[in-house]
Amino acid sequence: MIPTGFTYHRASSLKEALDLLNTHDDAKLLAGGHSLIPALKLRLNQPAHLIDISRLDDLKGIKEEGGTLVIGAGVTHGEIAHSDLVKEKVAMLAEAADLIGDVQVRNVGTIGGSLAHADPAADWPALMLAAEAEITVLGPNGSRSISAEDFFTGFYETALGEDEVLTSIRIPIPPAGTSTSYQKFMQPASRFAIVGCAAMITRTNGTCDRVRVAFTGVADKAYRAKGIEDALTGKAYDTGNIEAAVSSAAEGVDVMSDHFASEEYRSHLARVYARKALSAAS
Repeated sequence: MIPTGFTYHRASSLKEALDLLNTHDDAKLLAGGHSLIPALKLRLNQPAHLIDISRLDDLKGIKEEGGTLVIGAGVTHGEIAHSDLVKEKVAMLAEAADLIGDVQVRNVGTIGGSLAHADPAADWPALMLAAEAEITVLGPNGSRSISAEDFFTGFYETALGEDEVLTSIRIPIPPAGTSTSYQKFMQPASRFAIVGCAAMITRTNGTCDRVRVAFTGVADKAYRAKGIEDALTGKAYDTGNIEAAVSSAAEGVDVMSDHFASEEYRSHLARVYARKALSAAS
């Protein structure tokens, strides 16, 4: 289908993007466009104005700053997948980025666009939760930081205001002794996660000091599997403890059921991929 008519604007600065966003009541931001353009074609979304922010330098770049990995919202999945800094500091981010879509999607799609869209089967939300990321947004009243746990509020819903632009993601660099992994069972055509699991484990002498596990694809939004985290924290990092912990993978959430996987099968996959992620984070 062909989208309905709209007025196209290319912002030359963040200030101009914000001004345009607040001048026009019915406006949408365009970055990589891999979520928005299909929605426009299907007429699921019919904004009167599109504001292109894909070329803003303020949204680009990956750097280390004061013990934090800072990723611009306009950084592409491919840039994250190939970043030596990301591989060194939080390897699961590069690992996951390389599993997103195909090479064309990875070279154009952006992390900020994915987070703002908050598809329940997208990879980044689970990774942000496991990494305890802070998401920085800019609006008419200035900049504010939202924890990943507060950012994802529901099915395709976030705490991002309609008059705000997501500008960067700040991830605390894990301490020594931390290992990470992201594992997913993907839909073969889209490569979205039917179930995806991110794990970050900090160990001392074989004992789990700190455990973070998060899922995507299982429920209507990404979530932290705190039952798994509590079951492993303070315990030896071994097969028996991992096996006992993963039994609570889908505990306390309403598991989705669709033509890709039933509720029962998704719950089973959550346990399987929690085991895979935890075992791979070694």
